[in-house]
Amino acid sequence: MAKELKPLTFGLAITPVILLIVMLALSVHLFGADSSYGANQIVLLFSAGAVGLVGLSRGMRWREVEQGIIAGINMCIGPMLILLSVGMLIGAWILAGTIPALIYYGVQILSPSIFYAATAVICAMIAISIGSSWTVAGTMGIGLMAIAASFNLSPEITAGAIISGAYFGDKLSPLSDTTNLAAATTGVDLFDHIRHMLWTTLPSFALALVVFTLLSGGEAAAPAEIAELRENLSGQFSIGIHLLAPLLLMLYLAYRRTPALPAILISTLTGAVFALLFQAPAVLALAGDSGSIPGALTLLKGVWTSLFNGFTSNSSSEFMDALLSKGGMTSMLNTTSLIICAMAFGGTLEKVGILRYLVSAALERVNSNGSLVTTTVLTCATTNVVTADQFIAITIPGGMYREEYEKRGLSLLNLSRTLEDSATLTSALIPWNTCGAYMSATLGIATVAYAPYAIFNFLCPIIAIIYGYWHIAQKPLEQKTDALAVPT
Repeated sequence: MAKELKPLTFGLAITPVILLIVMLALSVHLFGADSSYGANQIVLLFSAGAVGLVGLSRGMRWREVEQGIIAGINMCIGPMLILLSVGMLIGAWILAGTIPALIYYGVQILSPSIFYAATAVICAMIAISIGSSWTVAGTMGIGLMAIAASFNLSPEITAGAIISGAYFGDKLSPLSDTTNLAAATTGVDLFDHIRHMLWTTLPSFALALVVFTLLSGGEAAAPAEIAELRENLSGQFSIGIHLLAPLLLMLYLAYRRTPALPAILISTLTGAVFALLFQAPAVLALAGDSGSIPGALTLLKGVWTSLFNGFTSNSSSEFMDALLSKGGMTSMLNTTSLIICAMAFGGTLEKVGILRYLVSAALERVNSNGSLVTTTVLTCATTNVVTADQFIAITIPGGMYREEYEKRGLSLLNLSRTLEDSATLTSALIPWNTCGAYMSATLGIATVAYAPYAIFNFLCPIIAIIYGYWHIAQKPLEQKTDALAVPT
């Protein structure tokens, strides 16, 4: 017979959360953007310990608390393997000339005057077709960041545009895991769910594009500087349109719903083969060829180095060296440690029962449709903060708020849409969340630096709240017609 635990009190439940918030604020104050390089990990582990103490005070055994830690970390094993593989992918694609070719041709096609808006649209279109914001950021996003650097445009705004477009497309794609999860959690039809999301998603993205258009241009690189960049690229790599094949293969595999990890590994190996076939001088240079190792083994060493340590550019241009010296599995190790610590905290929070207690307490303050939507948004965002996982932020509030939406005569399509407007989109704005950590590591920009420019991601939850209070697109429970019909 299971041992009966002492009941939670609000003071006990909120103390670890307050400790987390205060210590994270102190970490950011002391270390700034570098706080995710170790300082935040310390905060998360100590906060997990505080949650464990709450569990022990309720009568739980340490073994049970430990099970929560393990369960939390187990949830992020897949994302961490993907993250490490993306590090290898970046290194291989630079060495293969794929990313240099993308820069070489991209600076010809894209104009600085519309670059940020064009970036958001490109990422949105690809994300809709493949259903993965992570894949978009890890492929096209890397190239677009490099093109922005070539134009001397803001890397923070570019990262915000990439994330805005990627999450817009991910949100509206029937292939997206979060889109399917939100529909499944609330028990609504997938395509009804997608159509109902258009109410908040389209205005948010349109406004984001307006802002990105206004931000575009600025102090862009002069044509002479672009010409010099292309000359340097062609001097260091053998440039050709065929080098974009690994990128196209990756997008094709994603479109065919190939699981992310094998798709990334296949694309990485393709990049490695392309490096051997087309970039032998660069491979030998990366290997540090001294003539002491036979030629074939030297080539293998160069490719291998790009996979674990990334590519190192040694050109006559400091800008080129900074632009292309990236990638490798080792570049992702700090981010994986952040994810492990964050999920350890989230796992203990769930195991001890604090998360469900706080969600239930939030429902007691709901007194209107507007406050219900607001509470859902804030709950999902807070769950993203304290558990560091968007899937938990969708499933737990989704399951607990279903009855309240039905009580108020609201279709569960309103709940499924709000889960995506908040849980899915705010995940990329939190440095220790798996999504925020991934985007930061992949794009090379601290989460706190790009977050103000991820305009779509923070605008959509605001519009969702406004709709709730103004009774816009709040579909009634009994309405069975098109999800886009405005309720009367």
